[in-house]
Amino acid sequence: MNIEMTPKLFTCLKQGLRPGQLKKDISSGILVGIIALPLAIAFAIASGSTPEKGILTAIIAGFIISFFGGSRVQIGGPTGAFIVIILSIQSQYGYEGLLISTLMAGVILILMGVLRLGSLLKYIPQTLITGFTTAIAIIIFTTQVKDFLGLQAAVPDAFLNKWIFYIRHINQSSFYSVLIGLVTIAIILLLPRLTRKVPAAFAAIVITTVISAAANLPVETIYTRFGTMEFSGFIPAIPQFSLNTLSSYIAPAFTIAILGALESLLSAVVADGMIGGKHRSNIELIAQGLANVITPLFGGLPATGAIARTAANINNGGRTPIAGIVHALTLLLIYLIAMPVVKYIPMSTLAGILFMVAWNMAELREFFNILRVNIYEAMVLLATFFLTLFMDLTIAIPVGFMLSVILFMKRMSDSVELNPLMSTKTVEGKIFSHEIGEYSEGIVIYELNGPMFFGSVHHLLNISRTLKSHQSTLILRFRYVPIVDSSGLVKLKMIIRELEKKDIQLIFSGVNPAVKKKFLNQNMIEEKRIFDDIESAVVYAESINRGMPSPDLK
Repeated sequence: MNIEMTPKLFTCLKQGLRPGQLKKDISSGILVGIIALPLAIAFAIASGSTPEKGILTAIIAGFIISFFGGSRVQIGGPTGAFIVIILSIQSQYGYEGLLISTLMAGVILILMGVLRLGSLLKYIPQTLITGFTTAIAIIIFTTQVKDFLGLQAAVPDAFLNKWIFYIRHINQSSFYSVLIGLVTIAIILLLPRLTRKVPAAFAAIVITTVISAAANLPVETIYTRFGTMEFSGFIPAIPQFSLNTLSSYIAPAFTIAILGALESLLSAVVADGMIGGKHRSNIELIAQGLANVITPLFGGLPATGAIARTAANINNGGRTPIAGIVHALTLLLIYLIAMPVVKYIPMSTLAGILFMVAWNMAELREFFNILRVNIYEAMVLLATFFLTLFMDLTIAIPVGFMLSVILFMKRMSDSVELNPLMSTKTVEGKIFSHEIGEYSEGIVIYELNGPMFFGSVHHLLNISRTLKSHQSTLILRFRYVPIVDSSGLVKLKMIIRELEKKDIQLIFSGVNPAVKKKFLNQNMIEEKRIFDDIESAVVYAESINRGMPSPDLK
């Protein structure tokens, strides 16, 4: 089996597991499972789903991603980045539509891995990622204000309308809900300063739940909103769908797949830096795909690699996929035994946890740094940010990506230079005297630096108009031209026709073999007018100017 397509677990088992490391992996897996519990519940509820769906997703997807994945330490499950997408898809397509979209996204992820597209995702610009990540963090924060304040009325869907609603109804806030939320945030902020052995989010849930239940505080809990929560078993069921309607799920499926691939591979890269390892991106995508194909069969949510839980795994000593598998088994044990207790968790506690998730997720420093880079970077960032905030990711990601592509093309175009090389008889030309030597005033040499593609060919359009009446030969020096696309070829043909009308001879020098082959295949110019070096091109040009027979330079 190709090593790049081999799950890391199989490699670790083949190499052998040291007893000391195995103990650390088991310990870390248990701890990360405890950390994952409140997050899985909070993400599920924030996504408009039920708590057990979040736990089921963390169990099934977490196990599959660790078992088949390409990272030693990746922890998979539901993540905050998907909250906005899940809410949007459920509102438009319903719960069955979400399951179908997730399943299709899983198939797309598997195909991306099989086609070895994992390495291509590194070309997604950071500007785009920062824009929608920061917007998602703000949306997560916004959706949780209702539960934090303990408001009972229905909240509007639109972003701005939510804040207008909160401002108008803030006087209806529950003192006890706000208090529980503030205690949650305080515990998450302060406990790590005292000890890192106890997961702060888990401690916050235990403490606030005990306080709320013991004091019989009038706050909304999971039970008062969702009713009794009990173990429902693992019974797979294929979502109901029609072949005629599958096409309508393509856009949300691709959104889930692209975001899932980006987040999982970003998490794997961060993990590599922390442990000095190297993940296998394509098998990681396949594992993510399998997780998103199987999880919806059990009613679960989209899943991906989770950066925060992966980092917690590393910090607690996890170094093999055994830790991720134990994390999933820990959650399974909690699911089997502790579900009747989970229902007493206050909703404002989960809101406080998600406030902190949103704060840690928002890349505010990076956001403002990009704004200061240049106006074009800022345009891409702000377009992605506001489209995510006021529209949704199915629009924000493709629009942001297209703007990034346009920005890239502009930068490439701006980097292309078309420089005239003056005769050594002029002061400007002395810099080239050792390389080229003197040549007749009837010869003009232009050097092109950079790729000739549709975004940069405008540099060539007016070149024939710059020539003076006594100049009869033009040499285009292509030694720093790596590629010429079809637009470049078309523009060169136009230039050749213009020059022929003016009886101006065109010669090329320094053309690389691939570009030369294109020129000849297109019958654009005779092979005898293409030279490997500038010296030979100048000698040939001089012979034309003097009306002498062309020297045999080939």
